[in-house]
Amino acid sequence: MKRLIIIAAAAENNALGKDNDLVWHLPDDFKRFKALTTGHQIIMGRKTLESFPKPLPNREHIVITRDTDYSPKFPCTVTHSLEEAIELVKDGETAFIIGGGEIYKQSMRFATDMELTRVHGIFEADTFFPKIDESQWELLNEEHHPKDDTHRYAFTYLTYRRK
Repeated sequence: MKRLIIIAAAAENNALGKDNDLVWHLPDDFKRFKALTTGHQIIMGRKTLESFPKPLPNREHIVITRDTDYSPKFPCTVTHSLEEAIELVKDGETAFIIGGGEIYKQSMRFATDMELTRVHGIFEADTFFPKIDESQWELLNEEHHPKDDTHRYAFTYLTYRRK
């Protein structure tokens, strides 16, 4: 079986970002993202890919775009639907769905797990994480991190598995 894991950081109002960028900086969350996704395929929309200054090392990038003539700025696999991207994940493998908002929304019905960093705050944004249907998801783990010298906002890691 494939494991499709949604990984995201979303505020209490489900804000993800604004103007194709994050609206907070959480170094520990970046480290966790790197630790979890390294060595795996990462599936994302075109705008998410274009927000990277360079490819993320040791991860196979799969980008979804409606543009059939899309030419990415660095090597990755281009697909034209979430279903097509998921087909590239082999049985027994794990892939991470890393955004953006529309890709998260579409992937909710396919994902087996979710790694959500809930950022404690309300933010102005133009991209949002979909509402989690609690009847579909079981919360397995919760790890709170208070704000500190390097983290302007408190946050909680939430690990979900599909029921």
